[in-house]
Amino acid sequence: MGFEQMWRDLAPVGRSAASGGYFRQPWASAESELRSWFAEECAARGLTVETDGIGNQVAWWTPGSATGKGVLTGSHLDSVLDGGAYDGPLGVVSALAAVDTMRGRDFAPGRPIGIGVFVEEEGSRFGRACLGSRLVTGATTWDEARELRDRDGVFLADAVEAAGLDPSTGLLSLERVGTFVELHVEQGRDLVDRDVAVGLASEIWPHGRWRFDFAGQANHAGTTRMEDRHDPMLTYAMTALAANKQARLAGQRATFGRISVEPNGTNSVPSLVTAWLDARASSDDALADMVDAVGRQAQDRAGRDGTSLTVTAESVSGSVAFDPDLAARLDGLGDWPVIPTQAGHDAGILSDAGIPTAMVFVRNPTGVSHSPDEHAETTDCLAGVEALADVLEELAR
Repeated sequence: MGFEQMWRDLAPVGRSAASGGYFRQPWASAESELRSWFAEECAARGLTVETDGIGNQVAWWTPGSATGKGVLTGSHLDSVLDGGAYDGPLGVVSALAAVDTMRGRDFAPGRPIGIGVFVEEEGSRFGRACLGSRLVTGATTWDEARELRDRDGVFLADAVEAAGLDPSTGLLSLERVGTFVELHVEQGRDLVDRDVAVGLASEIWPHGRWRFDFAGQANHAGTTRMEDRHDPMLTYAMTALAANKQARLAGQRATFGRISVEPNGTNSVPSLVTAWLDARASSDDALADMVDAVGRQAQDRAGRDGTSLTVTAESVSGSVAFDPDLAARLDGLGDWPVIPTQAGHDAGILSDAGIPTAMVFVRNPTGVSHSPDEHAETTDCLAGVEALADVLEELAR
């Protein structure tokens, strides 16, 4: 089954009729359906599928000619809330199509080729980005992860069990993996500006998520004089503006995209505002400086508002420079520019674990991602499949 048919099969799964966006949350119905779809596609190709105790999957193509450590490709199938179709699934569908392409070329791999799907890459349900790959590499422990809660208060351990999975059966082993290559839709406009369909990644900017808890005093919205209030919403509002200013001045990225308010009443001064900062920068020092600057301004404002602030780092990833020897090896395969990315990926987690890693990007004509407007033209997707097949052939000879 070719790329286009697989893409049509995935299109309706988890899609909102209202917005056209996707709600493919980990360990929920849509994501479970996608895991079943992946297993069926792999079985149709004679690939051996392994599913671990939390839902990570890997399928291996291991003909008799293949020995030694394998070349792993793939991505993820979960989405952000109301996300686009391409972020994650494009890498999985392209990997399956690349296997078809290599077989059509009568390529006999000298090393096993695997297709992996990591769970909860987006961190949109339990707040920890790349959680599946973090657990597999040991960057996060199960004892820590099992206590994470989603917005409804559900523990991750309970969500995994409700999905019919059993963590006690173990996690995927990476002992068979010698190299990892992740194809992904570009989440920006670099390839658009260069007028090319495919690129390679040079690095991932350091990034993270910080929880800001602004505490104040609940009170009546009508009878409480403005000068008598201890309103954490004011402290938060100034902090959001401060983050925007600090990021713009430094040429970095800072976003408050999620907020929770208690008691969340129209006619009440809030008692607590919790907001999550997503911050990204071109270096580890620049990221730390920016987050520290925002925190200082927030603390100063809290002192003036009579509120308090607690900042907690929830998920922080350092800068990732992809393997230079691997990049040099792939550079001669095509006329592909090498570009940085500001988005986090499972590839970054595996790179940090010492696995030589590369990324292939496919042009996104809108430059928009994490949105229903995310897009890639079919011709560019097919060019990505060909490029991925070329890369896998080079690495699996």
